[in-house]
Amino acid sequence: EKIPPVTTTSDRPAATDVLHTPTVGRFVGQRVNRKEDARLVTGHGRYVDDVVLPGMLHATFVRSDVARARLTRVDTSAALALDGVVAVLTGADLNPILAGDMHATVGLGWGAPLQPLAGDDVRFVGDPIALVVAESRYLAEDAAELVKVDYDPLPPVLDMETAGSAEEIVHPELGTNIAGQSSSEPNPALDAAFANAPHVFTETFRQQRQTQVPMETRGVIASWDPHGADLEVWISTQVPHECRMVCARITGVPEHRVRVRMGDVGGGFGLKAYMCRDEQVVVLAAYHLGRTIKWIEDRRENLIASNTARLERITVDVAVDDDGRVLAARLDQIDDAGTFPVMGTGGAAAFATMMFTGPYRIPHLGWTTTSVYTNTCGRGPYRGPWQIETSAREQMMDIAARELGVDPLELRRRNVLQRDELPHTMPSGVALEHISPAETLEQAAAMIGYDEFRAEQRAAREQGRYLGLGISLYVEPQPGMGPYGIESVNIRIQPDGKIDVFQGSGSHGQGLETTTAQVVAEHLGVDVDDITVHQGDTASTPYAFGTGGSRSGPILGAAARQAALELKEKVLAFAAELLEASANDLELADSVVSVRGTPARSVTLGEIAAAAYLAGAPQTAAAPVLEVASRYKAPPFMFSNACHICTCEVDIETGKVELLRYVVSEDCGVMINPAIVEGQIAGGVVQGIGSVLHEHMVYDEYGNPLTATLLDYAIPLASDVPMIEFGHLVTPASTPGGYKGVGEGGAIGAPPAV
Repeated sequence: EKIPPVTTTSDRPAATDVLHTPTVGRFVGQRVNRKEDARLVTGHGRYVDDVVLPGMLHATFVRSDVARARLTRVDTSAALALDGVVAVLTGADLNPILAGDMHATVGLGWGAPLQPLAGDDVRFVGDPIALVVAESRYLAEDAAELVKVDYDPLPPVLDMETAGSAEEIVHPELGTNIAGQSSSEPNPALDAAFANAPHVFTETFRQQRQTQVPMETRGVIASWDPHGADLEVWISTQVPHECRMVCARITGVPEHRVRVRMGDVGGGFGLKAYMCRDEQVVVLAAYHLGRTIKWIEDRRENLIASNTARLERITVDVAVDDDGRVLAARLDQIDDAGTFPVMGTGGAAAFATMMFTGPYRIPHLGWTTTSVYTNTCGRGPYRGPWQIETSAREQMMDIAARELGVDPLELRRRNVLQRDELPHTMPSGVALEHISPAETLEQAAAMIGYDEFRAEQRAAREQGRYLGLGISLYVEPQPGMGPYGIESVNIRIQPDGKIDVFQGSGSHGQGLETTTAQVVAEHLGVDVDDITVHQGDTASTPYAFGTGGSRSGPILGAAARQAALELKEKVLAFAAELLEASANDLELADSVVSVRGTPARSVTLGEIAAAAYLAGAPQTAAAPVLEVASRYKAPPFMFSNACHICTCEVDIETGKVELLRYVVSEDCGVMINPAIVEGQIAGGVVQGIGSVLHEHMVYDEYGNPLTATLLDYAIPLASDVPMIEFGHLVTPASTPGGYKGVGEGGAIGAPPAV
């Protein structure tokens, strides 16, 4: 099953060229057209806002206009008097009925206490104060304007660098603005490396606040039937089963009486990786009123009150010898958690520092991290939430090269891990294996034409033109700890021989309906068009954590493969009785079971299913139940890796930056579908370009967000992005199928390269 590593290179591919790897099967490795595209690209997808239910009401939030204040009055009388308004709910209505913790299931007890709506005070601009429920969204919006809120303003905490020592406290009940801290153990070897190094370089790197901006904003419909005691929820999410657990916890409704459906999802990027506070408020309101309520987030709410990310500062010291080899690194990192961070605090920062050495042999590492509360929108996961480690490390490699007078590519060559050094244990204790950083570095350099570009750069400088080249090398972790590493897939053969696959995770743009079908078709021995993949409905799909952390390829892919092989054994065992042959002599291909060497002795999958379900076949040792429920548990870590190189021209008078070429050499193991892999890389690269040149969530000195529309919060346009060129290497993972994750890498690798 394991194929040998394959390297495909080109001297200088044209911008439209795609470098291919050999396929590994009839379906796995093929550029199969996406099954979901027939509905999505024709506008026939079904998103939350497309769902219309009988008697459905609509909701909108009344949100705080100030960053920090005591609430002295919330007058809802004028809003309630408006014809068509059903309810105006405040903290006094909903907060007392909260039955359990609103935090994510994996983060229970972490971070600041959460309540549905603001109580005595507000803590950031956008903090929800009331929920207006009306017969239409238009009425709800009009009524929200009539709610009168009086504030007693307080000084907000806005600067993460001084928040830890500020007199003002974001959450008075906690008594501190320190949300989390961690550090490495004392290490005399680290201290000695710095004391004896001939060169020590220090630099501070900062990233600005950004937000996820999915095409589809958040949305939820909640329906509570007090007579049937059933709670039904439609939601735009990455984690339907997590949403069911949260809905049960906050309402007290038993989990088996809660059904969550997600439908199509127009992007998540981490925003929808947990059930946020606003969606929970709508569920509580529906439960409280015994009605069906829809809330669709508008773009202003999305920008000021959903999640933010990336606001961090990291100071890096590196010790380097005379040959340019990095001996040790020391980090001091701080990030802004906002007011109500999603899924606790400090985890991404600690992971970033642990991963800092990345694809290089850096023997010693020390770190401290601090996460602080401020009166701003809460921090949430965003595509590669530990990304600052790559940004800081790769820029630090450039600084060291510049100070030593060494070419930046050459400096990386001297430090990058080689294949014969694997497995390699990082100073943080995380073991790297089945990666190819040195190979991706060389492939990307060949694709960009590194030496030729340097010559072109020198010639351009003589003409007064300024060309630049950036390199980014990284390893992308896919955590498999705890619930993140569990995935379940159920497969059922129907009486006509067609296949239904039920997966716990659901796609929010990655094409999982296609890739899961490819894996099942490959290993079951059927055609991909005979498979229907069902996802996102907790009433029919098995439990899974959901999509996030680049886990779909290595974990969902392995689970689908395992389930397909288990079902194939069942099919062959039952077919053996029908053909009066040994199961060991049978093979299943193209939905036909035949005897090896005697193809005339065969039976179709449809005939097998008809015999099993309809012909009253006897219950034997090979019981004709043509379905399986399979569960896969992943190892703690899996890794993919890549190298990004881009070139640009800078107009030093206007500051305009034009990206000229962008190449990516990616090793995500065995590719299930190369087209989908490249789509994932390209999407991440565009986000990374935006994070450097465009996106910035700005607050003023009073805590007011100044980038509350897409006119102010700039995201990349098609004209800002060069053609992205792809090179692929294949180093199979040790997990079944050899698949690795690829979802976050583009957004991790692009910022330092750009």
